[in-house]
Amino acid sequence: MLPLALIWSQRAAAQKYNTALGARLGGGNYGITLQQRVASRVTIEGIAGLREREYSGTVLGQYHFGILGPSLNYYVGAGGHIGHNKDTGGFSGLDALVGVEYKVAFLPVVLSFDFKPTLEFSGDDYARFPTAFSIRYVLFKRRTNLLDQLRGR
Repeated sequence: MLPLALIWSQRAAAQKYNTALGARLGGGNYGITLQQRVASRVTIEGIAGLREREYSGTVLGQYHFGILGPSLNYYVGAGGHIGHNKDTGGFSGLDALVGVEYKVAFLPVVLSFDFKPTLEFSGDDYARFPTAFSIRYVLFKRRTNLLDQLRGR
């Protein structure tokens, strides 16, 4: 039974929304996050982040995989960031991402937790390994037709 559930989960479309906006909260790290679905399992996420004495902007491409249906999924992604630190000046780098997300039933809310390691090209840090929790409000739901709903998409 479990193998069939795993196969079903891979076929289901990963997200139940098109656009979601919210807050990203991590250890000493805060931001605004906007996630936009651009393909069946692909989203682009923009993050405007703040830390003590610095700000940054990040863009990530993410690929989603359903876990037992479209409400719970995990995702992997990559992208880049630029920012400015008040003490050391500008910085930039590459980001990777792995996380899990849950679309709350009957509410336009998405909860996620992720690990987003970064590799810095310039700045004081060589690499960072932050985790964060995000809560997003669904601005635009994903439209589905009856056939998609029967197939679990």
